[in-house]
Amino acid sequence: MRKSDLAGLCAGVLLAAMSITGAGPAEAQDRVHWKLASSYPSTLDVVGENILRIIDSIDVMSDGKFKIRFFEPGALVPALEVFDPVAAGAVDISYTTTGFHAGKFPGLVFFSSVPFGPTVSEYLGWIQYGGGREIYEREYHKLGVHGMQCGAVAPESSGWFREEITSLDQLKGLKMRFFGLGSRVMEKLGVSTQLLAGGDIFPALELGTIDATEFSFPTLDRRLGFYQIAKHNYFPGWHQQASFVEMIVNLEKFEALPAAYQKMLEIACGDANLWMMTKGDATQGPAIAFHKEQGVQIHKWTDEQIEVFRQAWEEVAEEASAEDPLFAEVYASYSAFRESYADWRDLGYLK
Repeated sequence: MRKSDLAGLCAGVLLAAMSITGAGPAEAQDRVHWKLASSYPSTLDVVGENILRIIDSIDVMSDGKFKIRFFEPGALVPALEVFDPVAAGAVDISYTTTGFHAGKFPGLVFFSSVPFGPTVSEYLGWIQYGGGREIYEREYHKLGVHGMQCGAVAPESSGWFREEITSLDQLKGLKMRFFGLGSRVMEKLGVSTQLLAGGDIFPALELGTIDATEFSFPTLDRRLGFYQIAKHNYFPGWHQQASFVEMIVNLEKFEALPAAYQKMLEIACGDANLWMMTKGDATQGPAIAFHKEQGVQIHKWTDEQIEVFRQAWEEVAEEASAEDPLFAEVYASYSAFRESYADWRDLGYLK
């Protein structure tokens, strides 16, 4: 067979295949199939719903060409160990929080939650328009990752205890699951803290590996069943008045995406921040009522106890700033924005 005949035959086969699949070269090139390793199970109220909703939104916006396959925690990598595989490109994308990477870069934990922190709108104001985003992207890009805030979490409770806490002295010696920068505050008060993934908390509490825990807002805590063991639930969540989950993507893979797909991820995460904040706020009343029906006693820390937590946080912030230049930079940016925002906060909002 002559080369010209062979070339014609190959071209004919290619055209036939394209007519069968309905995909031309450009369309085929725009098809993306990614694997997502999650730190949160899909069964979690609001937080789990959020990531499935995001994936569906991207599928719809891309007309089915940008597919993201969700994997439950542990299916690809352990729940708290998603960062390195994404940075290395072994996993395309992950749904997680900077609070789970605190051991790697403590300064970036500010992008998940801050003790005695702001409302969601003020928090996003700092990240998007007050200098936070520039630091976040700069540091993540150094590590080979592109990140986006991808879900705003309503205020949380600050602990489930077996016994009523009438004095903060009772915290000394307790083993407690605690998250983020708040864990360092609790350690100041004598608590031995550890970070556990959501699915590992109930067994640890049941077996006595930990004495107490915090995790999230009432609907998520109800799902994990803490009320079955610990009958004293404390508010407010001074350590997480507002929090963010994030989407992290391998940087090279993100930059290789068509611009339209990059924008879809950005739009889906922006929508997720609003959806998750409002869904979280709107659904907590029935969960609190459920806990009361199960014999849980709902407590509020006294003003004096809150002040002790606040003073301990200020000590932690000062010490961490002296230890870590990145922490100091982020804390300075965050604090400067909050100071500049203060007049608007005081004038524009009811106390």
